[in-house]
Parts: sequence; C-alpha cells; structure tokens
Amino acid sequence: MFAVIRTGGKQYKVAKDDVLTIEKVAGDVGAELKLGEVLMLGGDKAKTGTPLVKGASVTAEIMAQGKGEKVVAFKKKRRKNTHRKRGHRQPFTQIKITGIEA
Repeated sequence: MFAVIRTGGKQYKVAKDDVLTIEKVAGDVGAELKLGEVLMLGGDKAKTGTPLVKGASVTAEIMAQGKGEKVVAFKKKRRKNTHRKRGHRQPFTQIKITGIEA
C-alpha cells in the first residue's frame, strides 16, 4: 500500500518504512508526526481524493532536524565594479513513515 501526501508545498509518494526529507516541520527528534493531507491511496483498490481522501492519514516519526547544503546567490553587474554574494541554508526535517491509515 502506498499514499501520495502533500506537505511543504510538495507532493510525495510514500510507503511504510520509507525515509524522506521534507520541508521543516516543528517537533523534536523521536516525536510522532501525523500528516493529514492525503491526496491518493494506492494498493489493490486505488482511492483518489477531491482534493483530499476523507479520513485518511499517514503517521511518521521525526528522525532528524537539520540544514541543507549552502546555496550561494552571486549577482554581478559588469563594468560597474558591483557585486553581491549571499548564502542560504534551507532547514529540513527527515522522517520515517510508520503507518498509513485509510
């Protein structure tokens, strides 16, 4: 059985025991997380939502909270002796799917 969930403005296809990295969600490491925005349930008989499947949810365990790789935004105007360099590290949450309820 699998599910398609929406979190952080992105969609993910997940199954039990999958480990994935999503946008930052508040919570401590080891805490249980309930994701209620289920767009589709798959398996023997697929179920799609309009837009969400009623009564369906996915439970996950928070494994880590961290920051991603540094992204550098460098802007330069030629012949003007002008440039700007800014860095950014996007925070993320790593989760492990523990169950899918229909």
